[in-house]
Amino acid sequence: QVQLVESGGELVQPGGSLRLSCAASGRTFSRYVMGWFRQAPGKDREFVAAISGSGGSNRYADPVKGRFTISRDNAKNTNYLQMNSLKPEDTAVYYCVATIRLVLPTTPGNYDYWGQGTQVTVSS
Repeated sequence: QVQLVESGGELVQPGGSLRLSCAASGRTFSRYVMGWFRQAPGKDREFVAAISGSGGSNRYADPVKGRFTISRDNAKNTNYLQMNSLKPEDTAVYYCVATIRLVLPTTPGNYDYWGQGTQVTVSS
């Protein structure tokens, strides 16, 4: 079992930056692919980014490429989502996810563990 706890969401102005953190329980953190999804009001959950267990591979959704960076610190059982040049359309609840699979999935059903989410609001 893996428990995920997100933090870092808040209100930010357009063009601003935020860093989300996801702390995971367990002693085998480096075995898990970690990722982030988001869900805006009235919309389906959408893939944002994923990173391999070693941190050597990552994958991003087209709307965030070049603006968001996913990283992880296996010694701290934590992964991060650095979000720059934020836009109002980035407003959503952001969820940290984890899976034992070896690939970097982009569909929600392929992730086994989910955090409770953290709200990010981009508005002036």
